[in-house]
Amino acid sequence: MLDEVERWLSRRSWAAADRTMKQLLAAKARRGTSVSVVLPALDEETTVGDIVTVIRRELMESVPLVDELVVIDSGSSDRTGEVAAAAGARVVHRDTILPRIPAVPGKGEVLWRSLMVTSGDIVCFVDADLRDFSAEFVSGIVGPLLTEGEVQFVKAMYDRPLGGQPGQGGRVTELVARPLLNLHWPQLAGFVQPLGGEYAARRSLLERLPFPVGYGVELGLLVDALHTVGLDALAQVDVGSRKHRHQDGQALGRMAAAIYRTAQLRLSRGHLVRPSLTQFERGETGFEPRTYSVDTEERPPMREIGEYAARRAA
Repeated sequence: MLDEVERWLSRRSWAAADRTMKQLLAAKARRGTSVSVVLPALDEETTVGDIVTVIRRELMESVPLVDELVVIDSGSSDRTGEVAAAAGARVVHRDTILPRIPAVPGKGEVLWRSLMVTSGDIVCFVDADLRDFSAEFVSGIVGPLLTEGEVQFVKAMYDRPLGGQPGQGGRVTELVARPLLNLHWPQLAGFVQPLGGEYAARRSLLERLPFPVGYGVELGLLVDALHTVGLDALAQVDVGSRKHRHQDGQALGRMAAAIYRTAQLRLSRGHLVRPSLTQFERGETGFEPRTYSVDTEERPPMREIGEYAARRAA
C-alpha cells in the first residue's frame, strides 16, 4: 500500500459513532447545509418501506438532519412505489425525469436522474434492498461532509455477511473491483467497500461527474471523484454490518463485466469494441449460451444538461 494511502486511512476513515447527533446538527445549522437522501428502487416492496420509516422517524421527525427523502422507482412491477409513499417518501418514477432523454435500464441512470429532482447541498444514496436498516448508514456518511469542509465524497464501509458467514459477501468487490483499483488506481486501495451502494457527496461534485448508467456507477464515480478533487477529499465511515438480498452467480458475472468495462473506459477511451458477455445455463439439451450486452453508456455531468442548469438558476 502506498504511504499516501496509509496516511489517508488514519485521517479520512472514521466510525459512525465518532460524531454525535448534536455535533452533526450544530455543523449543519452553522453551515446552512441541506441534505437529500435518495433510494434507487426496483421491485423492493419488502424492504423499502422499513428503510423509509427509519429515516423519517430518526433523521427527519426526531431530529432535522435529513431535509428531503426521495425514492426513485425505476419501473417496479410490484408495490414498491406505494409502499415507499405510504412510509413517507416522495416517490418519483424514473421516466418522468428529463423525459426528453429516453431512460435506459440501470442503477446509474436512476442516480443520475435523481439530481434533477432533489435539492440538497449533500446527496446521500442508499440501496433499497437493505434489511435490519440502521439510521447510521445515513448519519454516518453524511457526518464528515457536515463537519469537515475539505471532504467531498464519503463511502460507507461495513461487514457483508453471506449465508451466516461474516466477510463472505462482496464477491465482485474482492474478485474484480479491488484488484482493478490496486493495479490501476492504487490511491483508492484503502477503500473497504468501493462498490457499496451507500455513499454521500456534495452536489457541487456530483453535478460535475459523468454517471455510468449501469452497475459500473459506483466504481466510475469513485475513480472520477479521485481525479476531480483528489484523495484527501474522499473519506469512508464504518457503519457496522450490511444485510441485503444477494444475487446469483450469473447476475454477479454481468455486474463484473460492467464494472470491468467502466474501468476499461477510464484507462483508455480509444480502440474499444462494444462488449458482450456470454454465460451458460443448462437446458433440456445441455448447456445453452445466453449473451448479454454490457452497459457502456454514460450520462454526461448533470451541469451540462440545460434543464438542470435552468432549475439551478431559478
